[in-house]
Amino acid sequence: MTDAADPISGRGPEAPPKRGLGILATLRRVRRFVVFKSFSSLTKRIVLLNLAGLCALVSGILYLSEFRAGLIDARVQSLLVQGEIIAGAIAASAQVETNAITIDPERLLELQAGESYGPSEEGFAPLEFPINPERVAPVLRRLVGPTRTRARIYDRDGIMLLDSRSLYSKGEILRFDLPPPTQPPPGLLERAWRGAQSWLGRGDLPLYKELGPQSGKEYPEVASAALGQKASAVRVDDRGRVVVSVAVPIQRFRAILGVLLLSTQGGEIDEAVEAERFVIVRVFLVAAAVMVLLSILLAGTIADPVRKLADAAERVRRRIKTRVEIPDFTSRADEIGHLSGALRDMTSSLYNRIEAIESFAADVAHELKNPLTSLRSAVETLPLAKSDASRGRLLEVIQHDVKRLDRLISDISDASRLDAELQRQEAASVDLKQLLEMVVGMAQDVRKDDGVSVALAFERLPGAPADFTIAGHASRLGQVVDNLVSNARSFSPEGGTVKVLCRRTKTGAEIIVDDEGPGIRPDALSRIFERFYTDRPHQGFGQNSGLGLSISKQIVEAHAGHIWAENRTQAGASGEEPKVLGARFIVRLPNG
Repeated sequence: MTDAADPISGRGPEAPPKRGLGILATLRRVRRFVVFKSFSSLTKRIVLLNLAGLCALVSGILYLSEFRAGLIDARVQSLLVQGEIIAGAIAASAQVETNAITIDPERLLELQAGESYGPSEEGFAPLEFPINPERVAPVLRRLVGPTRTRARIYDRDGIMLLDSRSLYSKGEILRFDLPPPTQPPPGLLERAWRGAQSWLGRGDLPLYKELGPQSGKEYPEVASAALGQKASAVRVDDRGRVVVSVAVPIQRFRAILGVLLLSTQGGEIDEAVEAERFVIVRVFLVAAAVMVLLSILLAGTIADPVRKLADAAERVRRRIKTRVEIPDFTSRADEIGHLSGALRDMTSSLYNRIEAIESFAADVAHELKNPLTSLRSAVETLPLAKSDASRGRLLEVIQHDVKRLDRLISDISDASRLDAELQRQEAASVDLKQLLEMVVGMAQDVRKDDGVSVALAFERLPGAPADFTIAGHASRLGQVVDNLVSNARSFSPEGGTVKVLCRRTKTGAEIIVDDEGPGIRPDALSRIFERFYTDRPHQGFGQNSGLGLSISKQIVEAHAGHIWAENRTQAGASGEEPKVLGARFIVRLPNG
């Protein structure tokens, strides 16, 4: 039972989807992928540059190819050999039989007494023309016919006796291939193409001209052969086709009977050259297709990752998300992998810097808020004070908070411009020995009530350089040492000694600052370099901003170094804990 057509629409049942439609859709998707994904600007440049190099190579091969010159030389040699063979055959068959004497009996009966009889003048007439065209023509036809070579025979005066184009056997009709009378004349483009082809194909070759039968010696090679010398010439016709001519003397017993001129047909050599060039062009097309495919694949491994990295960098600039992740191509051992790693490190450093700035701003606001709150309370309470003692205490609080604000603002300003200053300035050679002597000397000259002295020593490990020079910023490294010395003096007891040791190593230098204070609490070792952190029970509140060690760490890390703190201990008796002798700060700096 068959499905009937719909009586309303008149259409039959819907046909199932054809398989060809799915193939077409797949091809469309592939085409869109190739167009929009692969053929980016970088891909086009790679493909075009590779093709340009290949085209330049093929053009140079086609223009500078030695095949044409080698083919012409080979053709000249073959025509010379062929000409010598044909000339020898013509000389052997063209000589008149001089031993044959014809006697006329009637002439003998007419002789009178005393008269003699010899060969008539007609018998010697053929000797004036040693080459008999009728005898030479069959030989020339048999020898030249299969070679597709034009042969012309000239006598010693340059008059043409035979031309292979005019030879025809008995009973045959001489036919010339003439263009049909209705053939239209060549157009402008065709004439231009022929002119360009003639100009390019001619080069420095002379133009071949067809001379008359009486002007054979106007060909230089014929004139040379008439003197007994083989000669050849290479010319081009009016259509740019190469014509090779070879002239060979026809001689017997050193007597020159005439000249044989062999010429190639126009286009014979050019057809071979064009066939060879066509092979080169076919190889070029195959190589171009392979190069385009390989260029697209190569560009896909370059352009697509670069496009993804650029899109991720654009998203980082716009900061659509809280933290944009740069694609990871570091597994590739090439420039793309290096670029991906550099961008990831740069982005991570940027986010860390942004987070540090946000955290620093929050810390600054918090630290400034405390003295401002205290100052505000003191100012508001001052008019309500009833006694001079109360007003004096409030004024002391106000002065303390103002000094604290001034100190905080100075340290915050120094910390905020530190990164920018280190990035702008170029690193220079720093003599740590001279720098430390100057900083320690200034610390010794500034006398304080604590009575703490500062001692400086230098040490060089085996294999280390003799000098103490590294790359860095002298002023900032001096600030680090000054902060560490000031911090050590503030924790040292009265009359104590702060020891500064500079140790030269193979890879850099170490600066060690020891004090004789109570040491650092274990829970504070991990927080001592945090901003605004201070732990000074022996001092009053607000005497330090808590930014000195943080700034020192920032400077050392900007020099690719490392700073840390630890306690100096002495082993106690059995079962006792080690005794803390003081704190130690170690700064390790590379050579640069």
